[in-house]
Amino acid sequence: MASCSTSSIMPVAISNINPRIPSCRNFTRRLPTFRPSSTWRKSISSTVVTAKLAQKNAMQYRKLGDSDLNISEITIGTMTFGEQNTEKEAHEILSYAFDQGINIIDTAEAYPIPMKKETQGKTDLYISSWMKSQPRDKVILATKVCGYSERSSYIRENAKVLRVDAANIRESVEKSLKRLNTDYIDLLQIHWPDRYVPLFGEFFYETSKWRPSVPFVEQLRAFQELINEGKVRYLGVSNETSYGVMEFVHAAKVEGLPKIVSIQNNYSLLVRCHFEVDLVEVCHPNHCNIGLLSYSPLAGGTLSGKYLNSNSEASKKGRLNLFPGYMERYNKSLAKEATKKYEEVAKKHGLSLVELALGFARDRPFVTSSIIGATSVDQLKEDVDAFLTTERPLPPQVMDDIEEIFKRYRDPAST
Repeated sequence: MASCSTSSIMPVAISNINPRIPSCRNFTRRLPTFRPSSTWRKSISSTVVTAKLAQKNAMQYRKLGDSDLNISEITIGTMTFGEQNTEKEAHEILSYAFDQGINIIDTAEAYPIPMKKETQGKTDLYISSWMKSQPRDKVILATKVCGYSERSSYIRENAKVLRVDAANIRESVEKSLKRLNTDYIDLLQIHWPDRYVPLFGEFFYETSKWRPSVPFVEQLRAFQELINEGKVRYLGVSNETSYGVMEFVHAAKVEGLPKIVSIQNNYSLLVRCHFEVDLVEVCHPNHCNIGLLSYSPLAGGTLSGKYLNSNSEASKKGRLNLFPGYMERYNKSLAKEATKKYEEVAKKHGLSLVELALGFARDRPFVTSSIIGATSVDQLKEDVDAFLTTERPLPPQVMDDIEEIFKRYRDPAST
């Protein structure tokens, strides 16, 4: 496997991106713990530390990989728009997000979720109607082209299977541009790979599921055409593995094609191993310099604690109960048991579970931005406040307690 470090790919030190976050040069590949560097530690005499809740700090911004995109530490997720949220509610959520300093929207041609032919594309239409009143250059718009799918062929005009080839990529982009009523996409991501990989809670790679796939070079050449036409600015991947990232970067280097600048993967207190085992190393600024856009930092709402009481109104209205079978990995696993333990840690240190979970994601040196979705402004306010008012970084004693839970419950939502 070729190295990604080249003179043409300039590494950007994380400490230069955000001076409050230590460099990740001290990362190790050993799984059991990921401990903060010594610069994070303070001299504290008591064993129980109450994290400080202060007045709102300013939203922080970071460069996304090798791109010129300076994005907020929170990305507003939109996959509920058109299913759980009306157009009016979507506009209220987007307006509040941008009022707080968020400058990047994440959408996808497949949205809203759960995917259905009847609602596909509604999310983009709601974003489009909101953007009519916004300066286009103040909004960083990220969307996604679907990966391989035999069940979602309705997204294309004449296809039995969705692929990440030139024809599918072009049709996807042209339709997204039309729905979003814009001339260009700031960040175009491959939603999930064209080849087989374990997805959405699956943990192990099953060799029997291997299938032929569209070559990495062919995919990049299709994206290159759209970049040359001014319809796409930067490329990223999602639900990707270290093998995929390395192959994309190597193909770009060898063939002189566009390099991916981001990876959007699941990352939270309940889902850590897939990224921490080796993607941290691959994406490091001194290696491939790929920015992580972490999705589901609250594990589909599980880390809000609302599902701990199955009879609560919040639980009944939550998506895990609204859509039976959806994200069931958080219901039919040790995730609930682990969540209770993290809630105990939060209470011990004077935090809400949301503050603990989002503070954890916020402070990871390898996370460029956390994608947060909300079905109400009140919900979004709680999440944004957790980012901006909880002590930066979380105290060492809090992190030590988190690691103790992690040793007992490593990725409890994995199937």
